[in-house]
Amino acid sequence: MIPSVLPTYNRAPLSFVKGEGSWLIEADGRRFLDLGAGIAVNALGHANPALTEALTSQAQNLWHVSNLYQIPQQQQLADKLVDATFADTVFFTNSGTESCELAVKMARKYWYDKGQPERHVIITFDGSFHGRSSAGIAAAGSEKMTKGFAPLLPGFRHLPFGDHDAIKEAMKQPDVAGILIEPVQGEGGIRPLPDVCLKGIRALCDETGALMMLDEVQCGVSRTGKLFAHEWAGVSPDIMMVAKGIGGGFPLGAVLATEDAASGMTAGTHGSTYGGNPLGCAVGNKVMEIVSDPAFLEDVNRKAGLLRQGLESLVARFPDVFESVRGLGLMLGIKCKVTNVDVVKAAYDAGLLTVPAGDNVVRLLPALNIPDEDIAEALNRFEKVATELQPS
Repeated sequence: MIPSVLPTYNRAPLSFVKGEGSWLIEADGRRFLDLGAGIAVNALGHANPALTEALTSQAQNLWHVSNLYQIPQQQQLADKLVDATFADTVFFTNSGTESCELAVKMARKYWYDKGQPERHVIITFDGSFHGRSSAGIAAAGSEKMTKGFAPLLPGFRHLPFGDHDAIKEAMKQPDVAGILIEPVQGEGGIRPLPDVCLKGIRALCDETGALMMLDEVQCGVSRTGKLFAHEWAGVSPDIMMVAKGIGGGFPLGAVLATEDAASGMTAGTHGSTYGGNPLGCAVGNKVMEIVSDPAFLEDVNRKAGLLRQGLESLVARFPDVFESVRGLGLMLGIKCKVTNVDVVKAAYDAGLLTVPAGDNVVRLLPALNIPDEDIAEALNRFEKVATELQPS
């Protein structure tokens, strides 16, 4: 008999009832140190007082009105994002998947309105993840994502990750509308794209007119030590997908774009019942106020250094368990020699929460404000995991 909750998840046997900062408390009272943060969502930890106050204050006044009307909180958050980024305009969604849908529509509508509807192909990359909608799985293209869901949405061309020769050749094609890439692949195994690659993609887009589309759903919102990961390369995209951390745990996403890239999206071309509602934007405003502070970003990088140094030490001391550390800021991955799922399960037993990823990697995505003492405790627990998994 099918369970009442559709069984599409392979869930761990854990039920959390309370969160406090970087800690989650199980129904039986056990405390777990959370290095997953809801897959990079709880950017400021669990039950953050500032976010709790922003949400409850708004909830006492107004929850939802729909986008038939002006929403002051939405306007405030849009202004913050425009002021802090490359963007001229913002559309609010509820998730990264919805952001992907709009980004694809925006790129295709751009060329349609320019009288070149044949420019509809979007270049994407092996190992990518852009959500689980029809557009998202077609963009990723992997058998794991697409098997059983044919016919797939057409108009995507998949390339090997980081193959510049392939990118240059593909960008010559006259049907290319844009190129969609994660500056740091999350699901694909915490694989950062080198700065020179992002610079090269930007140059190719400038040369061909194709739109540079970035998916910063997981790597954005200060996760890498910059407000957005592409800033490390000193480039600006034309369209950018955002979600996860921007709501600090409340469902919120956005698509940011230049005025030119968004020029085709006129009244009636897109919409959302819930996107940008007062509750979500009240939380988003507080998140942005906190994470865009230069002092906060400086501390993210300092904490990232502590965590990475500790992980590098574990790799050196347990070479039969771990192979290497990769990533940027507090978006780190540890590539394993043992099976990564075994590491995740052993970490459960040690009271530590991590997230598996592709390429036999375990993701570490703690709250951006994780205290130093929790970093030290996490490393101690990780050492116990390594000791347990060390081949005899």
